[in-house]
Amino acid sequence: MKIRPDVLRTYQSIHTWTGITTGLLLFIAFFAGALTMFKPQIEQWATPPQQHLSPINHADLDQLIQTSFEQFDKAAEGFTIHFDHKSSPMTWYEKGGGRGFRLDDSLRHATLNDDGGLTTQLSGSNELGELIDHLHRTAGIPGTVGHEDLGVLILGLAALVYFIALISGVIILLPTLVKSLFALRQHKGANRFWLDSHNLVGVISLPFHIIIAWTVVVFAFHDPFYGGLRLVYGEQTMFEPMPKSETAYSFEQLPSINTHIERVNQLASDYQIKSMEYAKLNSVSPSLAAEVVANDRVMRGGYSDFVFINPYTLDVLFTTVNQAENGIYGEIVNSFFGLHFGNYGGGLTRWVYFSLGLLGAFLFYSGNLLWLEKRRQKQQQQSRSIGVMSSLTIGVCLGSLLGVSCAMLATKWLYLLTEQINHSYLACYYVAFFAAIVYSFARGAAIAAIHLLQLLALSCLLIPLSSLIAILAPSLNTWTPADFNSGLIEFMALVFAIAFYSAARKAKRRAYQGEPNSIWFIAPKTTTKLVANEA
Repeated sequence: MKIRPDVLRTYQSIHTWTGITTGLLLFIAFFAGALTMFKPQIEQWATPPQQHLSPINHADLDQLIQTSFEQFDKAAEGFTIHFDHKSSPMTWYEKGGGRGFRLDDSLRHATLNDDGGLTTQLSGSNELGELIDHLHRTAGIPGTVGHEDLGVLILGLAALVYFIALISGVIILLPTLVKSLFALRQHKGANRFWLDSHNLVGVISLPFHIIIAWTVVVFAFHDPFYGGLRLVYGEQTMFEPMPKSETAYSFEQLPSINTHIERVNQLASDYQIKSMEYAKLNSVSPSLAAEVVANDRVMRGGYSDFVFINPYTLDVLFTTVNQAENGIYGEIVNSFFGLHFGNYGGGLTRWVYFSLGLLGAFLFYSGNLLWLEKRRQKQQQQSRSIGVMSSLTIGVCLGSLLGVSCAMLATKWLYLLTEQINHSYLACYYVAFFAAIVYSFARGAAIAAIHLLQLLALSCLLIPLSSLIAILAPSLNTWTPADFNSGLIEFMALVFAIAFYSAARKAKRRAYQGEPNSIWFIAPKTTTKLVANEA
C-alpha cells in the first residue's frame, strides 16, 4: 500500500506529538492498571493474617449478627458478612467507611468462639490495592473538580489524544506493515531495535488499546454524556427513580440471612455470593448489597457484580447482573465496564490484561525514548529541551515504578510500628517518585537510568527476602505467604527484580560503550597532569 510522503509526514507529526504529550501519564496508568488486575490478591497479601478471625458455619451467622447488634452500636449503622474463608465472618467500620481511597478507617472484625461468645478485634484497613488503583485512575494527580478526581478528567483527555496517536501510528505503518511487522533488527543498532519493538507491540495490542482508550473517555466524561442525553430526553426521565418508602424499619423485623441468600441466588443464579453488606437497617431506606462473582461472565464491577435489595421486603433496588428487563442498554453499559476491567474470562483473561498493560507501559516509555533519540540526531547535539525531556522520562517512569515497589516492600515492616499504615504508603510512593525525578535532573538521565533500575531491582528483590527473614526470625511477628496467590506475588517480584537488573546492565553497557553523541552516553572521566616548565 502506497501513501504520499507528505501525508505520511503529517501523520507522523501527529503521532509523535500526541504520544509525547500523553506518554508519561499513560505510562503510570497502564503499569498501575496491570497490577490492579490482581488488586484483591495484593490486598490479601498486604494484610497480616492475624487480622482475620476464624470462619463460622452459615447457620451461626444470625446469632453473630444479633450478638454484635446487642454489644456494638456501630454494627447497627452497617456491617458486612463475608463468605470468603480468608476474611473474617463479619466486619463493620468503627471509623470511616464508604467508597474511594480512605486512609484512616478503623475496621472491627467479629466472629463466634467455640462457646458461642462474641470475639472481636479492631484494626486499620489496608489500602495498598486501593492506592495502586488510585494511581491507575488518576496517575497520582491530586485534587478534585466537583465530585470527580482531577486526575480522572486529565486521563480522560489523555486517552482521547492517545486514540488519535493509535490511528496515526497505524497509518504510518501501513506501507511497510506486512514486510517489517515482525522484523526485530538488532543488527542495525539499538534505535532500530527499539523502533521495531515499539511498532510490534503497538500493532499486536491495537484492539486492546482502542478498547482502553474509549472506555476511559466514557468513564471520565460520563456526566457530560448524560447531560447531552438529557437534551434528547427532555423532561422524560432517563432512569427509573428508586422507589421512596415512608415505612420505618427496625432490626427486629430483619429476616434470617438464609432468606437473603435464597433471594440473591434467585436474582443471580449462576453467581457465587462473595459478601453481603447491610446498611441503614433502622431507617426508612435500608439496603443490602450482595457482591456476586462469576468468572465466565462480563461483570459490571472490576471483580464482581452487585445485587441491591431491600433486606426487609426483598424487593430489588438495583442490580448490575444483566437481566432481560435491562434490554440492550444494560448489555452495552456492562460491556464497557467488562471490556475495560478484563473480568469476563477468569484468571486467564486477567493474566492477558496484565501482560497487555505492561506492554502498554513499554509502548509509551519506548515512544519517548525514540522521540528523544530522533530529535537528538536531527540537531546533532544535545539541546536543553532534550536533556529536560530525557530526565523527565526517566524520573517519572522509573520513579512511579520505584514508588509502588517501595510501598509494597514497606508493607510487612510498617505493621511492626502501627496498624494505620495507609499514610505511610502514600509517603513511600510520593517520596520515591519525586526523589527519582530530582535525582534524574541532578545527575542526568543516563546515570539516573542505571541507578534507578538498580534500585528497582533491589527493592523488588527485598520483597520475597522479607518473607525469608520472617521465616528465619519469627520473633519479628511479620508473616510469610499464606497461599498460592500470595506466593505468586512474591515470585513475580523476583521476576521483576531480574528484569530490572538486566535492564540496568544493558543501560550501563550502552552508557559506556554506545554511541558517544547519544543522550544515554556517559563520557569517561579524564585526568589532567600538571607539568612544570623547565627553565
